[in-house]
Amino acid sequence: MSSASVSVRSYRDLLVWQKSVDLVVVCYTNTQSLPRSETFGLAAQIQRSAVSVPANIAEGHGRKHLGDYLHHLSIARGSLMELETHLIVASRLGFIGKLDLESVLKRTDEISRMLTGLRKQLEGSRTR
Repeated sequence: MSSASVSVRSYRDLLVWQKSVDLVVVCYTNTQSLPRSETFGLAAQIQRSAVSVPANIAEGHGRKHLGDYLHHLSIARGSLMELETHLIVASRLGFIGKLDLESVLKRTDEISRMLTGLRKQLEGSRTR
């Protein structure tokens, strides 16, 4: 087992989970500027998909079987792609500025790479 995996005692120790929680905060801040008519529409979709990312990382980490963990990381990545889509739509509708969108997409790209790296690390430990 690598020293990196030994130091991870909780999902809260995972940098990808921490960055995902930060992303949730950014998304909630961005949805505050959406029209009131979008409270139960696009704003809610953005918030739900954003929260789903760290929630699935945490749930997967808490599972007993590696396959379950990998499955939840896959769901987290899917939620990340869903979030990007909602944000792009919000931007095209003029609800989120181009610079705000670019900033959030940089975060989602980084988190996506981190999820892929974590999956590869876990899959590698499966064959050892």
